[in-house]
Amino acid sequence: MRRKDREVTDIEEKLAILRRCKVLRLGLSEQNQPYIVPMNFGFDYRDGILTLYLHGAQEGKKVDILLRNKQVCFEVDGEHSLITGKEAAQYSFAYESIIGFGTGEILGKDDEKVYGLNALMKHQTGEEKEYTFTEAQLRAVNVFRVRVSSFTGKRHSLPEK
Repeated sequence: MRRKDREVTDIEEKLAILRRCKVLRLGLSEQNQPYIVPMNFGFDYRDGILTLYLHGAQEGKKVDILLRNKQVCFEVDGEHSLITGKEAAQYSFAYESIIGFGTGEILGKDDEKVYGLNALMKHQTGEEKEYTFTEAQLRAVNVFRVRVSSFTGKRHSLPEK
C-alpha cells in the first residue's frame, strides 16, 4: 500500500468497516476481461479467516465467469465525505475501504446455502436471528462463498476541527 499513513491494520477495525458497508463490488475476470458487479453480502470471521457470502440468480454472466475462473477480488467502501479547501488542489475526500482477494464458489448443499443466506441476512438487517428458507427458495437462488486469501483496509479521515 502506497499510503501507509492511511492503512488500517487492526483486524477489528477492518471488520468494523465491513460491518458498516452493505454493498460489495465483486471483481471477476474472463479471458483478460474484467467484470465488476455490485452485490449485497454477509460475512463471517472465524479462526483468522474471512469468508464472504453473496447471493444471486441461478444463471447469468457472473455465474458463467465464476465457473471458469474462481479467482476473485472485492471492494467495499463507505463513510464518504467531501473535504473542502480554499483552492481546488486542497479538496479531498474522506472514506474507508476494504480491498481483498480470494477464491469464489457456488454452494450446492442446502445447509451451506442456509448458512450463507443467514450470514447475508444478519449483516444486511443487523438482526441476530436465524432465518428459515423453503426448499423452493433454496433452489431458486445461487449462494456464493468467497474464501478470502488476503484483504487490506484503508481510511482517509475527516480533518479534526
